[in-house]
Amino acid sequence: MINNFIFHNPTKIYFGDEVKANLSLELANYGKNVVLVYGCGSVVKNGIFDEVNEVLKKLDKNIAYIDNVMPNPTLKKLEEGVKIARAFKADFILALGGGSVCDYSKALAASINYDGDFWQEYFINQSEPKCDVVPLGCVLTMCGTGSEMNGGSVITNEQTHQKIGKVFQDRRVFPKFSIINPKYTLTLSKYQMVNGIYDAFNHICEQYFSDDFDNVSDYVAEGLMRSIIVASKKAIKNPNDYEARSNIAWASTLALNTLIHCAKSGDWMVHMIGQAIGGVTNATHGESLSAISLAYYEYILPYNVSKFKRFAINVWGVSDDEDDLKVALNGLKAMREWMCELGLSINLKGILDESLIDEVVKNTFILNGGYKELDANEIAFVLKNSL
Repeated sequence: MINNFIFHNPTKIYFGDEVKANLSLELANYGKNVVLVYGCGSVVKNGIFDEVNEVLKKLDKNIAYIDNVMPNPTLKKLEEGVKIARAFKADFILALGGGSVCDYSKALAASINYDGDFWQEYFINQSEPKCDVVPLGCVLTMCGTGSEMNGGSVITNEQTHQKIGKVFQDRRVFPKFSIINPKYTLTLSKYQMVNGIYDAFNHICEQYFSDDFDNVSDYVAEGLMRSIIVASKKAIKNPNDYEARSNIAWASTLALNTLIHCAKSGDWMVHMIGQAIGGVTNATHGESLSAISLAYYEYILPYNVSKFKRFAINVWGVSDDEDDLKVALNGLKAMREWMCELGLSINLKGILDESLIDEVVKNTFILNGGYKELDANEIAFVLKNSL
C-alpha cells in the first residue's frame, strides 16, 4: 500500500430478516415527517410496502409518498420530489427499493434545502452540498448497485440525454442506516437478478484494474469476485437459494462501500460509457455495463497484461501454463462464458443503434484512472466492437 487514504463509512447496516424491529429502532431517532420513496409498484404487489408503511404508522409518523421512481431516475422526477419534500417539511427520507431509489433519495436529500440549480451544482459542477442535508435511510429490495452504503447518485437529464453520476464525499448524504433483507430480493425477476449481479461484479473490476503496486484492496477484490461467481451460479440454478442470495447481497454492498477503493485510483470507464449509453437509450444500468465490458477490457488488456493474467489465475482459475498474453485472454474468455451462463448481454446488439454512437461518445466522461486513457475515437472504436 503506497497511497495515502481515508476510510470512513458512516452507514449502519442491518443484515437479515428482522426488518420491522430494526426499522422501528432507527426511525425513533428522527423527526415526525417522513418521505417514503419507492419505485414502480413491485414493492406494493409483493407486500414489502405494507410492512414498511405499517412500521411508520405504528411510530405515528406523518408520511408523504414519492412513488414511481424509474430505473433511470430523471431530473424531472427529482424536481417533482423536491417540491413534495419541501412542502411537507421533510425530517427524514426513507428509500424503499433498489439502487435507483437509493440514488434518487440521496439526490433528493441534498437538493431539498438548496435554492439553486441542483443539476448544475451537483451533477455538472460535481460540487458538495452547501446547505442542510435531510437525513435518509434505505430498505433494500434489490442488490447490485451498492448505493445502500455509499454517497453515489446517478440522475438522467431527459432533455440533454445526459446520465451523470455524482459520488458525494459529504458523509451527510450517506444513508444513516440501510436494512438488507436477502428474502426481499427473492421476488426479483431473473433479468433483474443477473443484471444486479453483474453491476456488483463490474464495480469490483473498475477498482481492481487500476494501479500496479501490491495492495490489500486487490486481494479483497479477488475474494469478492470469486464469491459472486460461486453464488451467482447457484442462484441461477435455484433463485430461492437463500445462502447464495445473501452472499450476493453482502458482496454487492462491499463492492462499492469504498472499502476496496482504499489506495486505488479506479478505472470507471465502463461505467462512464455505460451511463452514456443509458442516457441515450434508457437501457438498464447493469445491462449497459455487461454489454460494453468485454469490448472495453479486450481493448485495454495489452496495456497491462500482467494484471489481466493475475485476474485470470486468481479469479477464474485459469492454468498458468501458457504465455502471459494467452493466459490473460483466457481469463476474459472464462468471464465471457460465465456471463453467457447467467444470460447477460455481452454486446450492444438490440440496445444501441450504430447511428447513436457519436451521441454516446459526446456524453461520455473521460477519466484517467485506468491503464489507458481513452480518447473519443477510442471510445467510438470500443462501441463499434461491441455491436
